[in-house]
Amino acid sequence: MSAIIKSETISRRKALSLMGLAAAFGLAAAPTVLTVSDAEAQTAGMERRQERRAGRHERRAPTVLTVSDAEAQTAAAPTAAAPTTGTERRQERRTARTERRQERRTARTERRQVRRTGTTTGTGTTTGTGTTTGAAK
Repeated sequence: MSAIIKSETISRRKALSLMGLAAAFGLAAAPTVLTVSDAEAQTAGMERRQERRAGRHERRAPTVLTVSDAEAQTAAAPTAAAPTTGTERRQERRTARTERRQERRTARTERRQVRRTGTTTGTGTTTGTGTTTGAAK
């Protein structure tokens, strides 16, 4: 019980070296200790989002052409289905975006309807049954 405790001030040099060591250790330990698992929360909304993203990536994926494919494309005349001007391509993208947005709205409305009443009013089919609570019964 007779131990003498002596407090000592720390110099700036020692403080900075300690902070440097802590930062170096943090950087070294971060990849090993702080690894995030590959498991994600799989909610219905998350699955829909992933499906939309996958579709987007498929549409955006560049096609790899062989020499013979490239020659065939340059030799072939442009078809009426493929837009040729920038304005036509832009309009096609805009139309596709609008259609996708409308599909999402319709699906969202149907899901909401199922949650509230347990039945759908649209053409889509659902397997879930909705339950209501409170005064909405």
